[in-house]
Amino acid sequence: MTTGDEFSGDSLEGETAATEGAAEVMGDCQYQRILLKLSGESFCEPGAFGISGTLVESIAERITEICRLGPQVAVVVGAGNILRGEAFSRRSHIPRNTADYMGMLATIINACALQESLERIGQPTRVMSAIEVAAMCEPFIRRRALHHLEHGRVTILAGGTGNPFFTTDTCAALRASELDANLLIKATKVDGVYSDDPKKDPHAKLFDRISYEEVLRQGLRIMDHAAISLCRDNGIPIVVLNIFKKGNITKAICGEPIGTLIGPT
Repeated sequence: MTTGDEFSGDSLEGETAATEGAAEVMGDCQYQRILLKLSGESFCEPGAFGISGTLVESIAERITEICRLGPQVAVVVGAGNILRGEAFSRRSHIPRNTADYMGMLATIINACALQESLERIGQPTRVMSAIEVAAMCEPFIRRRALHHLEHGRVTILAGGTGNPFFTTDTCAALRASELDANLLIKATKVDGVYSDDPKKDPHAKLFDRISYEEVLRQGLRIMDHAAISLCRDNGIPIVVLNIFKKGNITKAICGEPIGTLIGPT
């Protein structure tokens, strides 16, 4: 456990009341600490690129609703709305290493947009990055991240893992493991895990619950296999849900069935 003395440079003014208020309603929440994975596409309109201010504000409101229920909230952001390193490298002369680092920088853009939207509605927030961008965010240090979480600050984790060839889904599983999260929520624009792409197959089945092993065996592409395996090995359940349906995340952290739960057999 970290203490305030270790990071005395942080001001807690205006944050203590929010933390205490959240603790009062913790009884409704089934989890002490959660990690929310947001895809880059959540930041823009379907088929579009860039950042939609309206959608970012909507995401910020959903996250604030979670915080009011009491759990500590970490967020990992993707950057598909700006640049995907692997795809960009394939269609250009840019090497994969460099393209992946460009994608990591793009996650910091999304993280800063989300931070401003959260703080605008009164939710204390910090951005921490696996790659150093000192003018915009703090470096990711596990003990400091825990300190922020323990003091009621939403902690947005940007820059992926800091290494090329790893997805932000893998980053989410890694950070959830490092921070001892009790639940990983993958927030998407679909209702959960399907047996096939529902846009291509109208008969695709939506799973209420599925095991880590079945996801891997069937090759379901909701998350990459490294992320699924990491959550399995560390006993972290995953809920895949539609973030834009109001109340979905609240139901998930209160233990109500929503979306798809990925867990042990």
